[in-house]
Amino acid sequence: MINNRVSLKCLNLSDSALDEFAANNIVCLTGNLGFPNLPVGLPALSALHVTYHTAVLAASDGGTQLIAARNEARAALETALRQNAAYVQSIAGQNLALLLTSGYKAASTNRTPTPLATPVILNVDNQSTSRLFVDLGETTHAAACQVKATTLAGVVVATVESTRSRKIEVPGTVPGTMYTLQGRGIGGSTGYSDWSLPTTIMST
Repeated sequence: MINNRVSLKCLNLSDSALDEFAANNIVCLTGNLGFPNLPVGLPALSALHVTYHTAVLAASDGGTQLIAARNEARAALETALRQNAAYVQSIAGQNLALLLTSGYKAASTNRTPTPLATPVILNVDNQSTSRLFVDLGETTHAAACQVKATTLAGVVVATVESTRSRKIEVPGTVPGTMYTLQGRGIGGSTGYSDWSLPTTIMST
């Protein structure tokens, strides 16, 4: 029987992607009867996440003290996520379906280095003002996804990361402006997949 391990690649995510991962992890563990005795309970985990989320937003404009506070909050959150990951693995090491309900991913059992497949942009939703939402196709084995938006002149105006492949938000677009979007997976033996074929759309 395969003994699955919980992947800790989430701890290597960017600040914004880790923020999103932690939020999803809390949602997945809330009311989850498979993991009744988390080492770091949901109230404590939620408090650590709120502190980190607030620190990430505050540090976005820079400043030594704010960045230090963000790093301290991240370290505390990472410790909690690591402790709960070990518990989830101890409960669901031989039950992959249960493991995945926790919000954590399973570490790959394939020891052969494999490059990630190039994703495809399935849909772009431009119905929200100054925001685009990108749906990527299957990103098997990717730890996260990345989407970049460029102007028709080739200027990169946004690069965002997400632990999800659907509804990846690209904020701050200018209504009436055309943007070219591309997505790629993060992980695999090469670190990143190739960029998807470009999709061009006007922001509303």
